[in-house]
Amino acid sequence: MIEVGRRTKNQPAPPWAVFEALVDPHRDPARPWLALLHDELEPEVLEQDELRLVVWSSLWLRRPDATVRFDVLPGGPKGGTDLRWTLLVEEPPPDLALVGQLCKRLNQIINAELRYSFGQ
Repeated sequence: MIEVGRRTKNQPAPPWAVFEALVDPHRDPARPWLALLHDELEPEVLEQDELRLVVWSSLWLRRPDATVRFDVLPGGPKGGTDLRWTLLVEEPPPDLALVGQLCKRLNQIINAELRYSFGQ
């Protein structure tokens, strides 16, 4: 697997809450955040390490080989959680336009929808 994208951003919720949301995105129906598009798949959790790591299967029909790794890190002095997502794919890598689309969408899901579900 090769890395084609990565981003780290602080989430307002504590690490345990972010971890739980990633492991079970539909856990809290009062806080829906994972709204998939017509060409996206519900991710499966492929790996998890309590409060530190979650790995999802692909979200995209056009790249079923992709995986998304989430590193759940304490937020330090600002509090919350520093959440890093890393997009990994098998060779051959997608063209730069597709990489841009996948990263933009992942950033929307994680650093907008998930973040907003925690109240920011």
